[in-house]
Amino acid sequence: MASADVDVVVIEQATMGENKKSCCSTGPGYATPLDAMVGPRESLIYVTCVYTGTGKDKPDFLGTIDVDPTSKTYSQVIHRLPMPNVGDELHHSGWNACSSCYGDSKTSRRYLVLPALVSGRIYAVDTLKDPRAPTFYKAVEASDISGKTGLAYPHTAHCLASGEIMVSCLGDKDGKAEGNGFLLLDSDFNVKGRWEKPGHSPLFGYDYWYQPRHKTMISTSWGAPAAFTKGFNLQDVSDGLYGRHLHVYNWPEGELKQTIDLGSDGLLPLEIRFLHDPTKDTGFVGCALSSNMVRFFKNSDESWSHEVAMKVKPVKVQNWILPEMPGLITDFLISLDDRFLYFVNWLHGDIRQYNIEDPKSPVLVGQVFVGGLFQKGSPVVAENDDGTTYQVDVPEVKGHRLLGGPQMIQLSLDGKRLYVTNSLFSKWDKQFYPEVVEKGSHMLQLDANTEKGGLAINPNFYVDFGAQPDGPCLAHEMRYPGGDCTSDIWI
Repeated sequence: MASADVDVVVIEQATMGENKKSCCSTGPGYATPLDAMVGPRESLIYVTCVYTGTGKDKPDFLGTIDVDPTSKTYSQVIHRLPMPNVGDELHHSGWNACSSCYGDSKTSRRYLVLPALVSGRIYAVDTLKDPRAPTFYKAVEASDISGKTGLAYPHTAHCLASGEIMVSCLGDKDGKAEGNGFLLLDSDFNVKGRWEKPGHSPLFGYDYWYQPRHKTMISTSWGAPAAFTKGFNLQDVSDGLYGRHLHVYNWPEGELKQTIDLGSDGLLPLEIRFLHDPTKDTGFVGCALSSNMVRFFKNSDESWSHEVAMKVKPVKVQNWILPEMPGLITDFLISLDDRFLYFVNWLHGDIRQYNIEDPKSPVLVGQVFVGGLFQKGSPVVAENDDGTTYQVDVPEVKGHRLLGGPQMIQLSLDGKRLYVTNSLFSKWDKQFYPEVVEKGSHMLQLDANTEKGGLAINPNFYVDFGAQPDGPCLAHEMRYPGGDCTSDIWI
């Protein structure tokens, strides 16, 4: 999130001559997160690539990227699978099966699930026949989803141990947040209905993560689709069209048992991750507008609490829409051994690495700037407390100036390579980083020091999404064929 099918993985494992705890021994994935860390090195990454909202009348596509440094096509797009429709806005993605299905030998990680945030469709892509060139399998039409469940704007897809696929949906077909909830698909992508019990839908929707040993699922809250699909307007926050809550459910029953108000410290809570160790009862959520990482944890009475664990101070700026600029934490992840947490500041332009071996006391151990609004050459300048100004020096990579800010990230199984794309959502890209829409996204790779901490840009890796046959496109989420630390859940 190594290869997409059991047979292919057998070949890779035999070739490598290591990792006897392969994902072919029983079901898909790995028995434990630590077993996954010694899995095969990634050679391919799938990336959702968007033309929706860019002014080009072209379908979005799934790009296959060669990330094998010994390959002649290293850091290049080697295959493009266009969707059958225009106007989808492919966003996040997931798998039909993952390590939660490890005990089921009849299940394989074959289909990549692609929710289309704007059109409301959900696509299934077959990665079995040729992992380097996936093929289209099936489309779940928005009318089918909405007609049977009332749900629209699908976002996060997770595989379940039952063989079903669950997808969070952010609203109804009219863009109202009140219509959001969780869609259940069967193993062949037929609509089954809603997961949550009637009357237990969250106030807003976005991401979610489940931790079965604690019989809990927690979801987050971005905002009303009617608001965020038009671009970001600060007034919409004041008008209550964006969220600041976590929603705690019984798992797998689907009963909403607690709503946690994060207050002003937790505006726009987006990505959420439990620690990978399924025995742990703690995790983190990135709150974009407040630019805080919030830790949540279970109390002795089985209720859940939270605290701010990491803060990003707003930067005083000149020549921008506001006098202060938030970091805007839009994505984060946790290494499979639960030692390091990485997050991005999309507006400031930096990526941070924290040691979280003590989750209560994270320690910043790595930071690197790969873009941002106040980098050198930008009209925006940052201001120190004494009134002096500065801009951040961001290096070129393979002769390319780094546009935009870091947005989605994905970590190698061994935790040593961090991949980065720079598109958030087409309307927001156009608003904050119009040059990215005009010239296209890029993908970078950072080397992560997993001993003492530290981040460094790989100067030999740069994927240019501005040089695609149909013109520049926007690159968003990344998945490895064999699973990764943001798609696999252990039970």
